Amino acid sequence: MELFLKGDRCYTDKCAIKRRNYPPGQHGQGRTKTSAYGVQLREKQKLRRIYGLLEKQFRSYFAEADRLKGVTGENLLFLLEKRLDNVVYRLGFASSRTESRQLVRHGHFTLNGRRVDIPSIQLKVGDVIALRDKSKQITSINDALEAVVRRGIPQWLELDKDAFKGNIKGLPVREDITTPIQEQLVVELYSK
Repeated sequence: MELFLKGDRCYTDKCAIKRRNYPPGQHGQGRTKTSAYGVQLREKQKLRRIYGLLEKQFRSYFAEADRLKGVTGENLLFLLEKRLDNVVYRLGFASSRTESRQLVRHGHFTLNGRRVDIPSIQLKVGDVIALRDKSKQITSINDALEAVVRRGIPQWLELDKDAFKGNIKGLPVREDITTPIQEQLVVELYSK
């Protein structure tokens, strides 16, 4: 499945998934029948890799989502979407989540006027994310902001391109999360 982890190449015809939609190697084209557990595990691993989390951290997000009221799978997606590194990616300051994580880790952003370097901070409605003055000349950030038109910005976020600033207007809803995830399979896997 195409996860768009490689940046711009996955948006062109040269993407490896579009050219060869089977696993690499001599036995990649053989028929395999996946069990129900295998399907659930594959979905969980896909979600982990999309957001760039390790197993322990992902499990703690699931435990938090299970404690919250509402549908556990949707709560999990909302917690993952409200992470600072994901919001920086969604606002278009970076071309991938790994790049946004590195930018946050190197201290290029401020949250409500204070410098932050923790990518896993949970954001709330009304939080303002801004690029520091020293970081406004970084070419990768400017290139990513130019390419944000193609990807689009979710409804729950607002971007001021000229001021290098974004804020959170509301909470994400399931329709805003366009990644092809079946969160119910992840819930079933952890509920065993």
